[in-house]
Amino acid sequence: MTLLLLTSGRDPGIVPRNTHPPEPELTDVGSDIGNGQTPQLRLPRTKDVFVNGVIVKVKYCDTCMLYRPPRCSHCSICNNCVERFDHHCPWVGQCIGRRNYRFFYMFVFSTTLLCLYVFGFCWVYIVKIRDAEHSSIWKAMLKTPASIVLIIYCFICVWFVGGLSVFHFYLMSTNQTTYENFRYRYDHRANPYNRGMVNNFLEIFCTAIPPSKNNFRARVPIEQGLQQVRTPARGFMSPNMGKPVGDLELGRKPVSWDEPRSAADIRDLEVGLGGLLDEKEGRIAHASPDLSREAIPVELVEGRAGMHSRRSSWGHRSGTSESMDSIAAQMGTGEANWGSISSGHGHGHGNGNASSTH
Repeated sequence: MTLLLLTSGRDPGIVPRNTHPPEPELTDVGSDIGNGQTPQLRLPRTKDVFVNGVIVKVKYCDTCMLYRPPRCSHCSICNNCVERFDHHCPWVGQCIGRRNYRFFYMFVFSTTLLCLYVFGFCWVYIVKIRDAEHSSIWKAMLKTPASIVLIIYCFICVWFVGGLSVFHFYLMSTNQTTYENFRYRYDHRANPYNRGMVNNFLEIFCTAIPPSKNNFRARVPIEQGLQQVRTPARGFMSPNMGKPVGDLELGRKPVSWDEPRSAADIRDLEVGLGGLLDEKEGRIAHASPDLSREAIPVELVEGRAGMHSRRSSWGHRSGTSESMDSIAAQMGTGEANWGSISSGHGHGHGNGNASSTH
């Protein structure tokens, strides 16, 4: 039970994730470039590293945004990259990796010994009953049905845990993992991690266990620029504020969170300004159709046309101040023209009333 707890409750060797992809290295000679690039920043899918004089390829993990160390693999169940990944054991509910492999093997091996112990001593107990009552073995077995159940149970279990113990004994003697044995098959090529049977066992059982790279009790640090701001109208801001937005899997350029939101706000401002100009133009047409056709300056019409044409491409220039200045200038020109038109229109009405009076 102690070995089971040590196996299931210990960090197997989880590699901490990166919050951002690594910077691309242009000097990589042994990198796969081309069709094997990652969809994020055109990083090479694999890199070559030397392990005991042998070239070993390490892969880039899109989930953890890092190049996995040698013998590291990403567990699809735990969703973590684990150092010296062996397998994910559903019976203990934990990945088996660099920091808990020795406890896993001792747990499996001790379970095998326990099955053999129970199986053997159940038979010893039956033989003692037979000798004490001077009866046959079958009658002695009927005297203790619990022993029969345990004999059958241990006989079945010992094939599983015993076979697993023998298999992992072979893996340790050749310094392989279950993942490497099923995927790479070192039978036809040299194993760069094999240092001899004795040294392999010493590496598993006698080396110091490296400390965990994760502090599971620490608070999650807030990235710079990421703040949870509460406003009276909108409540809490999204926790994704400040993070890049975009479809990285499709290779699109990520943009900051504030950029699309600013573009949407400015588009709303443009729509409001366009509606205001439409309303003023409608007033002019309603007051005097001839005046609306003749007295509207060409600059105002061109300004509105230019503003409407810029709406389609506003998202590309949402961060510039030139567009805002041009909109403000157009609004100022429209207000001045509207004032002159209104004053002229009012003056015309005054003359009409005077002539009618006369």
